[in-house]
Amino acid sequence: MTIDKLREVLHAEPFEPFTIHLADGRRVPVPHPDFVSLDPRGRIVHVFHKDGRSEFIDCMLVTSLEHNGSRRRRRKR
Repeated sequence: MTIDKLREVLHAEPFEPFTIHLADGRRVPVPHPDFVSLDPRGRIVHVFHKDGRSEFIDCMLVTSLEHNGSRRRRRKR
């Protein structure tokens, strides 16, 4: 996974909540862009949790990003 892909998902308009999957099997939800901070060098992701915890994640340990599917879809007319 590249930091560019993470930036793309994080800055998508409209934003869609997603989950970061890690090499050790953990899943880290990202419900809103305000819950994430990216290292300018592209190495570390700082994720804040709703319960007040936070964690630093090495981007090399991110295996995939999963959209949570909560985005509303527009009807075709």
